[in-house]
Order: sequence, then structure tokens, then C-alpha cells
Amino acid sequence: MQQTRHRVGWLWRLHAVHHSVKRFYGFNGLMKHPLHGALELAAGILPLLILGLPKAIAEVLTVAIAVQLLLQHSNADYRVGPLRKVLALNEGHRFHHLKWAGIGDVNFGLFTLGMDHALRTFSFDSERRFRSDDLGMAAKPHYPTRYLAQLAEPFRASGRCQSGKETDGGETAVSEEVVR
Repeated sequence: MQQTRHRVGWLWRLHAVHHSVKRFYGFNGLMKHPLHGALELAAGILPLLILGLPKAIAEVLTVAIAVQLLLQHSNADYRVGPLRKVLALNEGHRFHHLKWAGIGDVNFGLFTLGMDHALRTFSFDSERRFRSDDLGMAAKPHYPTRYLAQLAEPFRASGRCQSGKETDGGETAVSEEVVR
């Protein structure tokens, strides 16, 4: 689901609210367009309920996801050693929030990074130090900062934003060599 939000234009417009922040902090994990949140819930929990998952388990899963999103986006300096290649925690998830199109399309996992390894979207550089201006969306430098404006942005013509080599403004995304 996470990769789809980065690749399908109208889903990216909704998901872009989450990527618009320029600093890493826990509540960023919960900052979403309400339609984005509703779609995630429908795609993630409803099928499980239809398959017979007890409602109480779905509620616990929902809380676990919220707590994980807080941890995954936390700016706390905690390290898990070699488990950073297995667990989807903040140390590795920062790479997902790099602002350059294509380069931040890594480390999509919510709880684990198994699918990232399988799909070759895992990335980690222990030497990488993040600056405050490394996060956000380079292709949309004037993306609204006020939440109400962000809610309207997916429905405006200027709300289009794509991931990949070319951005909507015609500029070419920064190469990975420049970022390192």
C-alpha cells in the first residue's frame, strides 16, 4: 500500500501532506489528509474484518499502528544496532522522507523491512547525517505549510506532484550522488 501511495498520482496528492513536513517528529507519522487516513483504514483493516478478524483485535491493531507511526517518525536518538535492517524504526525511516524524488522511495515498511529487502527498496547509510533541509518535497518547495491549505492542495491544479526522475515543474530530481 505504501509504495502505491508514492506511485499513483491521486494517492500521492493525498499522501503528500504527510511528506510536506521539513523536520522529523513523532506526530508527523499521524499527520495525514483525512481522505488518506480513511483510505488506509479501508484498505488495511476492513478486509481483515470481512475475513472474520474479531473487532477487538482490529482495535488493538489500530492502536499498535498509531504507536508504531509515532516511533517511526520520532526524532529521538535511539539505535537498534543490526535490527535496523529488520525493524522499520526512525533510524532507517528517515531515508524514506528525503525530499528528492526517487531517492526517498525506500524503506516503505510499517513494522518490518522484509518487503523492502525483497523488492530492493531497502536503503541505509550509517554515515548519513540528516540536515533540517533534507526533508520535505524538493519538487514542491512552495507546498502549503498550513494544514487547511494542505487539505485543499490535492484538489488544486498545483497539487500535482509525482515521484520519479521528472517533477511537475520540469526540473530533474537531484541524483543520489549529490545527496550523499
